[in-house]
Amino acid sequence: MSTDYTKTSFKKLLEKLQEESWQLELIISGFAIFGLFTALDPIGIAATEARNVENPAGYITLNIALISCFILLFNLLLHVILRGLWIGALGLRYVSGDIDYEALNYSPKFTKYLQKKIGSFDRYIGTLENYCSVIFAISFLLIFYVFSFTLIILCIFLVANYIISSDDLPGYISNGLGIPLLLFIVFGMLLTFFDFITQGWLKKKQWISKIYFPVYWVFSFITLSFLYRPLVYNFLDHKFGKRLSFILVPLYIIILFASSLYFKNSNYFETSDVSNSIYANNRNYENLLEDKDDVFINRAAIPSKVITKPYLQVFIVYDDGLEDAVFDFNQGIEPEEDDRGLHFDLQFNNGNNTPRRNRDSIKLEYLKTFNEIVTIKIDTVKYKSDFILAQSRKDELGFETFVNLKGLEEGKHYLDVQRKRIWRKDTSDWRIARIPFWYYKGQ
Repeated sequence: MSTDYTKTSFKKLLEKLQEESWQLELIISGFAIFGLFTALDPIGIAATEARNVENPAGYITLNIALISCFILLFNLLLHVILRGLWIGALGLRYVSGDIDYEALNYSPKFTKYLQKKIGSFDRYIGTLENYCSVIFAISFLLIFYVFSFTLIILCIFLVANYIISSDDLPGYISNGLGIPLLLFIVFGMLLTFFDFITQGWLKKKQWISKIYFPVYWVFSFITLSFLYRPLVYNFLDHKFGKRLSFILVPLYIIILFASSLYFKNSNYFETSDVSNSIYANNRNYENLLEDKDDVFINRAAIPSKVITKPYLQVFIVYDDGLEDAVFDFNQGIEPEEDDRGLHFDLQFNNGNNTPRRNRDSIKLEYLKTFNEIVTIKIDTVKYKSDFILAQSRKDELGFETFVNLKGLEEGKHYLDVQRKRIWRKDTSDWRIARIPFWYYKGQ
């Protein structure tokens, strides 16, 4: 079976499949486009939620998936349009045959020009066929490029955080091993990228190729390029495919810049992600988020801009920074192994060997420390708070408390949510959010 590709029968089968591949291309493109349009919203919402809770790993992963979806969607839509034009051209050829320039009865100057520039109708159909086939193949190749770049960045992150910055390894190992490894990855990435954009210039020079070969071999595993390398070299040895691949890259850059355009309404005022003394962001008011599936609370929220009840509900979204701050001020409850991150749901125990009674006492100690480091202020007056673990109206995990507004004057006020932090061995207050609201006593 391993030598079947050398047989004449196998080559004939491939030629037959090539002739009929357009049908498979359209079927795959149709299903893929439908699936991609369906997946865009859930992935975008999940990425926004990951950013909101300051989950960098999830946010980066979901954004890479989102970028891959947009690249694939753009290419497949372009492929379907061109393939539809190709089918239309085939139907027109069946009806009217080739272009009869004499029947057009143009002047000799225009007739010669059109015959030179347009040529036969069959050549036009053949060009469309080439564009369709190459775009369909390069769509998936570009996804592999994005994935490879992500793997390289991930390797740099792992070396920097788990070797060079590790507290568990001796200095001579973390620096002696980590720094050379990091330099190798960075310079290897630059060499590989240079070789890519120059279409293999480093492989063509005899003495340079000997130096570059070990880097090429290592990065073929880091980027998993051995899985798709035959596609790359098949493009590079074909002038049409090479030319088209270089056209698409600038096109993506143009689309990226075009998508970043926006209209500015005022010289001084613009929307912001954070509420402050002169701007009220909708993401800090829960009632304004109920009908928006892709928008989540930004750090902290209150029920609405106008408060008519004698109390104020305050919700703070959980994030890693809050938990790290709790551990900084109460190192006794910090676990020996950080259990945050991705986990498999399939397990044969509860995933935590700490007795339930001890876990409950640690949770109480956690909340006690949290209430000690988090401060609630309205205007300049500090209010007593007693946060507990809760969920927002959109099921976001966080901390909730209720502030007594008895005695507060009616009108405009500011809610300041602050937490303590240790910065360069000094303790300081850091503002989590400032949310403006209006208080009017209910009748």
